[in-house]
Amino acid sequence: MIKRKAIEIAFVGLKPGIHEFTYDISDSFFAEAATREFANCSATVKLQLDKKSSFLLLKFEVGGKADVGCDRCGNQLTKDLWDEFNIVVKMVENPEEMNQLEEDPDVFYISKTESHIYLNDWIFEFVSLSVPVQKLCSAEEFGGPKCNKEVLEKLRQMEANEDANNANAIWKGLEKFKDN
Repeated sequence: MIKRKAIEIAFVGLKPGIHEFTYDISDSFFAEAATREFANCSATVKLQLDKKSSFLLLKFEVGGKADVGCDRCGNQLTKDLWDEFNIVVKMVENPEEMNQLEEDPDVFYISKTESHIYLNDWIFEFVSLSVPVQKLCSAEEFGGPKCNKEVLEKLRQMEANEDANNANAIWKGLEKFKDN
């Protein structure tokens, strides 16, 4: 098992105001994940940290590319990753209790004595959420040389069988009125 490097920011030494960080994320970052919907990830995470006196505003911008399986034919596609996420990190006396009570997933609490903020879990989650929900070949590629012809043919056969079954089911209830 590969131990991934901790991505952290020592925010105590930063002056109040906006600070920017950039992280290049590759497949090795996701090596510990048991399952994931993508491979060959090459993502860039830009973080804008706005330090205030008692809280931090974090804005994550995810961009890049990853290989995913087509939902229709199962072949590998390269899709763009893009999304933005915001997190408010508040500094309090009892962070564990506050995190359990907090209903907003975009608010996180840390101890007032903390000096570092760890980003691994957020980056992992945000890159994973940036993968498109619907992963299909483009209209130009559909049925082209990259598509799995066997799977597409099987889908056409299944669709034809379903259409035939549905056509009979529509008229089935009307047979009892035929003789009236």
